[in-house]
Amino acid sequence: MNKMNKFKKYSMIPMLAAAVLLTGCEKEPEEVPEEEHDHEVITDVKLVFTNTQDSTDVVEALAQDPDGEGVEELTIVDSINLDADKAYTLTFEILNKHEEEHEEEEGEEEEEHEDEHAEDIGAEIAEEDDEHQFFFAFSNDAFSNPLGDGNIDNAADPINYNDSDDNGNPVGLSTSWETSSSSLSGGYFTVRLQHQPGVKTASSGANDGDSDFDLTFVLNIE
Repeated sequence: MNKMNKFKKYSMIPMLAAAVLLTGCEKEPEEVPEEEHDHEVITDVKLVFTNTQDSTDVVEALAQDPDGEGVEELTIVDSINLDADKAYTLTFEILNKHEEEHEEEEGEEEEEHEDEHAEDIGAEIAEEDDEHQFFFAFSNDAFSNPLGDGNIDNAADPINYNDSDDNGNPVGLSTSWETSSSSLSGGYFTVRLQHQPGVKTASSGANDGDSDFDLTFVLNIE
């Protein structure tokens, strides 16, 4: 072997080592995680209309999701059947019945205490009221107060909110309603809960943020 070949042979060693070192130092491109929306699991939404003149006169309408985080969505179970020319306060029971705090024995005891161990999503909404707002839509003039057809299409339209967050913006866990004196059959009543972290303002609307649920019930007034 001549000197030139020896030089070529040995001079390649540091070059190969440098190439290996550079290759080892190269970082894999980091994957940017997809944006995730933190939605609560909601299995039960119950609308509770209480007659303001008679607390024993209560109308309830339920929407339910039997499989929690599964493929099924909240399904309307009941119609809303109100009396004409009456005043009601609307409140909500919002639960996640798949979140059990304690294990129960199987059988009747588990069935009796099911609601006790459900996660109260309504309480969480109240704690995070600066990030949530309920919006409503309903058959035109089904109510004498508020008039119109709700505020889903236009946030400035009237809804009688009884609660507000620390910024003075409406929430909707409690609202007031007065039914029209005219009867209504097969109307509609929609309630939409928007999750609006960082975007809720005095003028934010039903399309700002993300919907935790959007439910349309049949509304009857007699």
